[in-house]
Amino acid sequence: MPLNREDKQAVVAEVQAEVAKAQSIVLAEYRGIAVGDLTKLRAKAREQKVYLRVLKNTLARRAVEGTPFAPLADHMTGPLIYGVSEDAIAAAKVINDFAKSNDKLVIRAGSYEGQVLDKANVQALASIPSREELLAKLLGVMQAPVSGFARALAALAAKRAEGAPAEAAATEVAAAEPAAAAE
Repeated sequence: MPLNREDKQAVVAEVQAEVAKAQSIVLAEYRGIAVGDLTKLRAKAREQKVYLRVLKNTLARRAVEGTPFAPLADHMTGPLIYGVSEDAIAAAKVINDFAKSNDKLVIRAGSYEGQVLDKANVQALASIPSREELLAKLLGVMQAPVSGFARALAALAAKRAEGAPAEAAATEVAAAEPAAAAE
């Protein structure tokens, strides 16, 4: 069903709002993908907070007009799905991961920090660890010395607890020997 003018303006306004917040956009051709697979892609995108939408290319061009993503307009041809995200790598990661398991989804282009990216660069952007992964690694590095120190203290305490009865018996024997020698 064709969209009337008001509907088109509403779609462009919605996409412009998402693009205004975005750090990256990825375009992928979805020709031949089953509806069930596309539903899985959308669910994965929602989990990662990626705005994923199939749009008419003319509406998408109008939405990116006057933004750092405007150079992408040259790549907006054919049946495309648009991934838009506030996180710099989330859109690239979601679409690239899905494209690995479904060869009918073909990455066409992307944009990050005003630079138009080709397929290889989008895949390289997708291979960068996410912010959460980097924070988890940093936390692990920061906790390693503390947890190692805590394990060393626990081992020392356990060793002393094992050695304490033997040391007490040895001091009792040593104390009893001079007393026996004095008698």
